[in-house]
Amino acid sequence: MSKTSSQPAPNVMGRVRGPGGFGGPIVKARDKKGTIKRIWTYMEKQKIGMIAAIVLVVLSTLLGLLVPYLIGVIIDDYIIPKDLDGTLQFLFVLAFVYIATSIFTWLQTFLMVRVSLQTIRSLRQDLFNKFQTLSLRFFDKRTHGDLMSRVTNDIESLNNALSQSVIQIFSSILMVTGVTIAMFMLNWVLAVVSLFVIPLIIFTTKKIIKYSSSNFIKRQRDLGELNGFIEEAISGNEVITIFGQEEKTFTKFSEVNERLRHSAMAADTVSGFLGPVNNFINNLGLALVIGVGALMTVEGMATVGIIAAFVTYSRQFFRPINQLSSLLNTFQSAIAGAERVFEIMDETVDLKDEKNAITIESFKGDVEFSNVNFSYEAGKPILKNISFQAKAGEKIALVGPTGSGKTTIINLLMRFYDIDSGNIKIDGLPIKGYQVNKLREKIGIVLQDTFLFSGTILENIRYGRLSATDEEVIAAAKMASAHSFIKHLPEQYKTLITSGGASLSQGQRQLLAIARVILADSDILILDEATSSIDTRTEIEIQRGLNRLSEGRTSFVIAHRLKTIENADRILVIHDGELIESGTHEELLQQKGFYSELYESQFNI
Repeated sequence: MSKTSSQPAPNVMGRVRGPGGFGGPIVKARDKKGTIKRIWTYMEKQKIGMIAAIVLVVLSTLLGLLVPYLIGVIIDDYIIPKDLDGTLQFLFVLAFVYIATSIFTWLQTFLMVRVSLQTIRSLRQDLFNKFQTLSLRFFDKRTHGDLMSRVTNDIESLNNALSQSVIQIFSSILMVTGVTIAMFMLNWVLAVVSLFVIPLIIFTTKKIIKYSSSNFIKRQRDLGELNGFIEEAISGNEVITIFGQEEKTFTKFSEVNERLRHSAMAADTVSGFLGPVNNFINNLGLALVIGVGALMTVEGMATVGIIAAFVTYSRQFFRPINQLSSLLNTFQSAIAGAERVFEIMDETVDLKDEKNAITIESFKGDVEFSNVNFSYEAGKPILKNISFQAKAGEKIALVGPTGSGKTTIINLLMRFYDIDSGNIKIDGLPIKGYQVNKLREKIGIVLQDTFLFSGTILENIRYGRLSATDEEVIAAAKMASAHSFIKHLPEQYKTLITSGGASLSQGQRQLLAIARVILADSDILILDEATSSIDTRTEIEIQRGLNRLSEGRTSFVIAHRLKTIENADRILVIHDGELIESGTHEELLQQKGFYSELYESQFNI
C-alpha cells in the first residue's frame, strides 16, 4: 500500500496494523440488559424448540418435586410400620419417577442444544455478513486474529451459555419456586428456617459477580489479542526466521500469553469463590433444618418421614442455587463475548450505495480525478489536490517513490475508501453514483501482494468469473503464461493450493492472479507491480498478453521498473501525495525533472 513517510497506509490484502495498534480497541462493559435483549431476538426465532424444552423442564421439575414427598410417605407409612410389600411397590413408583425425570432432562438438553446451535449459526452468519459490508478502513485498525476470535471464541462462549446455562437457569428458578411451595405445605416452621440463609447467599453472589465481571471482559479482550499475535506470527514466520527474530517473537508471545493468564486467573479465581462460599452457606442451612427438625420430632411436632422429606427438599432447594451461582460465571463470559460480537455488528458502514446509485453493464473507460484529497487519519493527508484525466483505452502509468500515494489512488478508484474532498468520475458520473459491487466488478486489479484461496488452481483462476468454463480458465492461464508451469504440477489444474499457496513461488502465485484478472475480462485494468516477482523472460511474455488484454481498455499501471511503462500513453509522477509531473516517457525525459532523475538512476544514462 502506498503511504507517505509519516503515515502508514494499509495494504488492500495485507496484514498491516493501522493506528488502532496491536489488539484493537479495549472492550468495555456496556448495557448487559441490552445485550441480553439482542441475544433474545435471535433465540425467539426458535420458539417451537424453546417451548418444547420449557414443557419438558416443567414436567421434570414436577417429577423431581414428587420424589421427596414419596420418600416421606414410604418412611412414615411403610418402613416404620415394617410393611415390606407396600415399601417395594412405592420403590417401583420411585424408580419410575427417576427414570421419567432422566428422560425428560435428556430431551430438554437435546432441544436446547439444537436451539443454541441454530441461534449461534444465525448470529455467526450475521457477523460474517457484517464483515463483508465494512470498508478497509475498519480492518486497518484491527488485527485479523482479534476479529477471528470474535467469530470463534466469543461466539462459542455464547453457545456454551445458551446450550447449558439458559435452560438450567430456568429449571433452577422453577425448582427453587416449587420446592419453596412444597416446604411451606409440609411444615411452615422448617420452611422459614430453610430460608434464613437466602439473604446471605444473595449478598455474597452479588459481591463476587461485581468484582469478577470486569475480569471476564478483560479475559476475552486478552484472548483476542493473543489470537491476533499468533495469526501474525504464523503468517510472518518466514520473515521472523530470515531476520532471526525467533527469540524476540517468543518473548513477545510470552508477554501476551502472561497477560491472558493473569486476566483469566483473576476472572476464574474471583468467580471460583462463588461455589465454595455458597456450598458452605448451603450446608449451614441444611444443618439448621436438621437441627430444628430433630427438636420438632422429639417434641412430636413432626414425623421422621417429614424430616427426611424436608432434608431432601432442602438439598433440592440449595442445589439449584449453587448451580445458578456457577452458571453466572459462564453467563458473564458469554455476555462479555456477546458484547464484543455486537460491537462489530454496531459498526457504522461507511461505504454505502447512494440512494439513486445505478448498476452498469460496461464502462467506456473515461476516468477523471478532480482536486482529490484523502487521508487515512484526520490531519495526516496522503493525497493532495490530485487531478488528471484518462481517456477510454489509454494506458496510464503511476510512478514515484515508495509511499508517495500511488496505490492509494488505485484504492480510491476502486472505492475501497471514500475521498475527503474532490471528485472521482468514470464515464462522467461520480463513482458514488454506481453500485459499489458493480463498480468493482468492472475493474480488474492485480495486486503486488497476491492472495490465493484454499482449493484447486482451476478454482482460484475461476474466482475471476465463476461462470467461466474450464476451457476459458485454461485460455486465461495461457495468456498469463501460467499454463507452462501448471501443466508440470502433479494434478495440473486440479492441484490443491493450501496455506495461501505456500507451495508455489511468489512469481507463480502472481501469474495465477494475472490469469484471474484476464478471465474477469474487466473494462478497466489496474496492475499494481503485477510483474514485480516474475523473471525477465516471463515478464516479457506476460507483457505481450497484458498488452493484448488492455487493447481498447483503460489501464493503470504502477511500476518501479520504468522500462516496463515506456510505452504508456501518459505517465503520472506522484511524490509526497502530489502530482508533480505528467506526460509521455519522451516528454518527461526532456523536462529533466523528477522522472528523468528516477529513470537515470535506474539505467545510469
